[in-house]
Amino acid sequence: MYFDLTDEQQAIKATAHEFLAARYKSERIRELAESEHGFEQSDWEEMAGLGWQGLALPEEWSGQGLGIVELAVLFEEMGYALAPSPLFSNTIAGLALAHGGSDDQCERFLRPLAEGKLRGTPALWDAGSPATIGEFTMEARADGDGVVLDGEKVLVMDAAAADFLLVATADGHRHVVESGAPGVTVAPATSIDLTRRLYSVRFEGVRVAPENSLPGSDDEYFPVFHRVCVALAAESTGIAQRTMEMAVEYAKDRQQFGRPIGSYQAVSHRCAQMLLETENARSAVYGAAWAADAEPESLPTAASMAKAYASDAGWRVPDASLQVHGGIGFTWEHDLHFFLKRGKANAAMFGDAKWHRERVADAVLSAAGEPVSA
Repeated sequence: MYFDLTDEQQAIKATAHEFLAARYKSERIRELAESEHGFEQSDWEEMAGLGWQGLALPEEWSGQGLGIVELAVLFEEMGYALAPSPLFSNTIAGLALAHGGSDDQCERFLRPLAEGKLRGTPALWDAGSPATIGEFTMEARADGDGVVLDGEKVLVMDAAAADFLLVATADGHRHVVESGAPGVTVAPATSIDLTRRLYSVRFEGVRVAPENSLPGSDDEYFPVFHRVCVALAAESTGIAQRTMEMAVEYAKDRQQFGRPIGSYQAVSHRCAQMLLETENARSAVYGAAWAADAEPESLPTAASMAKAYASDAGWRVPDASLQVHGGIGFTWEHDLHFFLKRGKANAAMFGDAKWHRERVADAVLSAAGEPVSA
């Protein structure tokens, strides 16, 4: 199959590249990493003007009505720029609402989210749990027509800056909880990635009205999970591309014994391996993105293949780039460690490479009629 970006997709890529390059230079990324929420509202409002918050959301709810290929194009550029933004967490909330929300819930939450007027984030993983994909321990205790939530969610992205959280419970449902609701406490958490904020969120007797509980069950959210994996894999591919370019540029400029270090096989072979991993990750990502839009039945396997490969490439390529840079690459003053940390954090998020490879193996064996290991 021959695949290339359409003119519209190329325009999205070019606009995103120009916008992000102008706003997220090295000095500003470092400033935002030390700020209260890790991003600036003015940047968010400009992104809303470009329609990024609703890029892959339905037009009937003020979205752009575009596909996952366009979303992958955007998030590859977000990774390339290492943009500190709640766009990823907001996109997850939007996709979940679009897929599992009622018309009333979409009107109240999805439309303003797509317009950039509200921000949402998923609250999935329970404190003390192994964070197994699709398994949650928080109970939704019945209370009249609604439910009451007690417990703690961890690894919640951008919670301090979100207007609402989509809280997953053991019954497989998602519940919309406004960040300022009584009983909700948000506390910052330590993360390896300084450019994406994580929080723990405590729920103490938080009542959720029946109209704020999404009707979908847990299995119905897997199409959202697959699309999220594609977007995250695209971001990791952008990280790999940027750090490979940094290594090649340095290898051309840095000289040892009167020659550019890139002329030595030990360096040139490492750069070639970086190119191989980056291009393979990109191929897997856009194959999965195409499947999401054109062949959804193949998306689960394609998404896991993309996430597995890009998870490794997203940190191995920055690590190799660091080796090419030598001593300067290990310093705090150099930007490589920011890319390496984002890539490593992305690799663990929404299933690591091992989990996704096992998923692909199970799918292949099942299709071949072979027994699947437990």
